Amino acid sequence: MHADLAPTRRAAFEAAVCPHLPELRRAARRLTRCDATAEDVLQESLTRAWRYWDGFDAGSNARAWMHRIVHNTFVNGWRRARREQRTLGDLQRTRRAQFELARADHGRSVPVEGVGDEVSVALAELPEEFREVVLLVDLQGLSYRDAATHIGRPVGTVMSRLHRGRRRLSSVLRAYAEAEGYVRVAA
Repeated sequence: MHADLAPTRRAAFEAAVCPHLPELRRAARRLTRCDATAEDVLQESLTRAWRYWDGFDAGSNARAWMHRIVHNTFVNGWRRARREQRTLGDLQRTRRAQFELARADHGRSVPVEGVGDEVSVALAELPEEFREVVLLVDLQGLSYRDAATHIGRPVGTVMSRLHRGRRRLSSVLRAYAEAEGYVRVAA
């Protein structure tokens, strides 16, 4: 695009779109039910409108065109979030199944996805109450509160068990970590 056309293009865009901004903001707020999210949807919509401004027919209904963009932006974002939640849910179910498998094994070594055999063995050797919270918090990524709800104990108990479990794992895995270069060898 030529530099001398940019001001004309911008002026045409602003003249067609800016008068509808308050109405578009209200429409985005109705869709999202959240001021911050509505602003995000509106900003994304304006970016898309600017990107495709050359395809807009001058003299067409800019108001309707912008409402369509706001609606489509909201729907696309909602679908993306739903896909992400579905993927996250699948991952959490997989990790939960692995945790339950490890729990049902009663201390024998069960491979845990994402960690080596040495770590799986060390986890299996932890007392059940420590292993449970280490798996929930460190491998499944649960918050202390969620882990506490899962095991039916206070948050402080989860924090204490997690600390003691990590400390035991650290001492058991020290030689392995040094050999693999994860930590420096003590001088």
